[in-house]
Amino acid sequence: MPHLRWLTSGESHGPALSVIVDGVPAGLSLGAEAINHDLARRQLGYGRGGRMKIERDRALIEGGVRGGETLGAPIGLRIENRDFANWQGRMGAEVFETAPAPLSTPRPGHADLAGALKFDRRDVRDVLERASARETAARVAAGAVARALLAAVEVRVASRVCAIGGVEDPTEVDPRQWCLPGPGRDALEASSLRVLSAEAEEAMREAIHSVSHEGDTLGGVVEVVALGLPVGLGSYTQWDRKLDARLAGAVMSVHAIKAVELGDGWAAAGRRGSAVHDPITRQHGRYLRTQNVAGGLEGGVTNGEALTLRAAMKPISTLRRPLPSVDLLTHRPVDANTERSDLCAVPAAGVVVEAMVCLVLADALLEKCGGDSMRELLRNVEAVRQQMGAHP
Repeated sequence: MPHLRWLTSGESHGPALSVIVDGVPAGLSLGAEAINHDLARRQLGYGRGGRMKIERDRALIEGGVRGGETLGAPIGLRIENRDFANWQGRMGAEVFETAPAPLSTPRPGHADLAGALKFDRRDVRDVLERASARETAARVAAGAVARALLAAVEVRVASRVCAIGGVEDPTEVDPRQWCLPGPGRDALEASSLRVLSAEAEEAMREAIHSVSHEGDTLGGVVEVVALGLPVGLGSYTQWDRKLDARLAGAVMSVHAIKAVELGDGWAAAGRRGSAVHDPITRQHGRYLRTQNVAGGLEGGVTNGEALTLRAAMKPISTLRRPLPSVDLLTHRPVDANTERSDLCAVPAAGVVVEAMVCLVLADALLEKCGGDSMRELLRNVEAVRQQMGAHP
């Protein structure tokens, strides 16, 4: 059983999204401001759709926090859907006075058809409302709680966009320059596409603008880095305890993510072992690596280096120029359904992947260091760092 548990509920155009986060120690400073900051970051980015103009996501803390501190009890969060006001009579739990016309034209690449067949639904709205990426707002809220827990032990998690469509950002810098609070991080967050290179940002914007005229969409690649992790999170003893497996599974659960690599991943597969494996040194009482091809994980265990992973997001499946499909009711060829959608949501995906990484790392931290209170957890983390000879 995970030490940090969480569960989301709600539909895209329903009344609200909800999430419960269980297992957070008592005494963690937590307010809605930090959660709302990440919710706002998720809504930004050039290429986002009209829904972002309607919603102004704010989290209401409904339980588990008193006077700005966690109680050790489950934390309940609620995010209202402002767009629900426009869906009265078509969404909601009450029986409809007049049943809305069923939506029966599934979109290729979406959960519409597979979900309708799985749950025996004739209206694909019963599927797409929950399968919508709108659900990730609840994940980001939960991830913000996990981020606060990690920050309390001096662990920082951040993301950047590496590529959109066929345009890559070639910038290679020490991740501390954009991961830690400071001018580099501020500049990254101020970028309309959360990229480091102004030239790459301009080319990416042009690519997004181009597909907007063609009724198409673009995907891309995001990178997430975690700094300050203690040595020893995760385990090599069982498949389901390996931290790299847990991270990969969590990130792959994000909507439209189709591939994940840790460290140099695919590139390492084409090199010789002598160039891939990170030599070990010891300096100032710490074990260090002279490079970080492994991405901070060896054998499913953190090794004290920066944890790095990249995730590939496919283009959004809702197209303004719809692809061929089949009507579920008549079985005749039709064009797929079109919904209000984004042209490109890669910057937002980076924020969601951050949240998932935070949730996995917070769970692994509690697994290793434990504690019912923050004072106990902080004491245990310090002891682990001293034992490992890897104090930051």
